Amino acid sequence: MKITSENAVKVLKILNKLYPQKGDMDLGNADDTLLGVLMSARTTDVQVLRVFPSFRKTFPTWEFLASANVNTIAKSINTIGLYRTKAKSIKGLARMILKDFDGKVPGTIEELVSLPGVGRKTASCVLSYVFKVPAVAVDTHVFRIARRLGWSSGKTPELVEKDIMELVPKRYWNDINHSMVRFGRDICVSRTPQCWRCPVAKSCGYKHKTEKP
Repeated sequence: MKITSENAVKVLKILNKLYPQKGDMDLGNADDTLLGVLMSARTTDVQVLRVFPSFRKTFPTWEFLASANVNTIAKSINTIGLYRTKAKSIKGLARMILKDFDGKVPGTIEELVSLPGVGRKTASCVLSYVFKVPAVAVDTHVFRIARRLGWSSGKTPELVEKDIMELVPKRYWNDINHSMVRFGRDICVSRTPQCWRCPVAKSCGYKHKTEKP
């Protein structure tokens, strides 16, 4: 199957119609979204959303986080994965945002990835959700689905991101993570995708399509 830009756009339009909801970590403002996406690495969004309200009540500003003890931050998020590492990153980025960015989350990928604990996926989510800047956020779902669809054969998130950017017109980049995360949880799941109920199966290059049990 030859993969074209037109084919990719058709897939995205179908998925966007099926999953119109905003992303779980699209928390309405730059501060919360940055913290939420950072905390969601190697854990579920459900777990993050469970602790986030009390976490923000305890640490409502960057000043509170910058001056807090790392162990206190860690204790407030200790039900999520890698919470000790994330606590160190949160304190570090709070101090850096205050020192280098006048207390405001920066709006470029170069500035965002300079923050402790912030990689390209987190930065791209913030750019896409908050600043509406075209960005391709490659998380585990996007990585898996892009390779199954045949959009990329890249073996790292960076290579998959590059392939997607070359294939998909820029105006559709923000639709990718938005729709594919829910699609990856619902149908194109990790171990055994439910191809028999997939709305884009005919446009998919996956060789091991499954049938209804």
